[in-house]
Amino acid sequence: MIKIKICGLMQPQDAAAVNSVLPDYAGMILSPGFRRSVSAETAAAIRKALKPEIPAVGVFVNSPYQFITEFAEAGIIQYIQLHGSEDAFYLRGLKACCRLPVIQAFRIRSAEDLAAAKASAADLILLDSGTGSGKTFDHALLKGFSRPYLLAGGLNAENIGGILAGHKPYGVDISSGAETDGQKDPEKIRAFVQAVRGE
Repeated sequence: MIKIKICGLMQPQDAAAVNSVLPDYAGMILSPGFRRSVSAETAAAIRKALKPEIPAVGVFVNSPYQFITEFAEAGIIQYIQLHGSEDAFYLRGLKACCRLPVIQAFRIRSAEDLAAAKASAADLILLDSGTGSGKTFDHALLKGFSRPYLLAGGLNAENIGGILAGHKPYGVDISSGAETDGQKDPEKIRAFVQAVRGE
């Protein structure tokens, strides 16, 4: 079954919508400076509101190791997602100081970007069109791509069926496609999950 990640949770009440559909992951942006960024206090409240069986993914952008490990050691996150320009050297250092699984995101515009993603030492890779752009990338580039991946970028309940008819990602990641007026929409979350699961 295709894994589902609901990303960009911003407030504890978002957890209720997520809990009702039991996705495989729930994500929070923990690096400051982005529209969906949350504070450590809010992240802790969201983690507490989430059902224990839903792992929380902390999204970081070029963050110092200590900033990440504080969330890990507090039990606020169970996965780390890197969404900046982190390189192989950074990844080695992170894995040396933190044992949580690492997801590394890549912006896909060319075959070269896919080659870099395939070579990543991360536990799982995420292929995206950008950072919360709400747009898809050219999925034709994925033809013949063999490494398991999370697919992100411009996904929603209306287009996911067609996308999954042509591609078989390990999982899918939705953020803006599950929002109305910039806030998580429980009905859009439910419709997306149902579309992915064929319910």
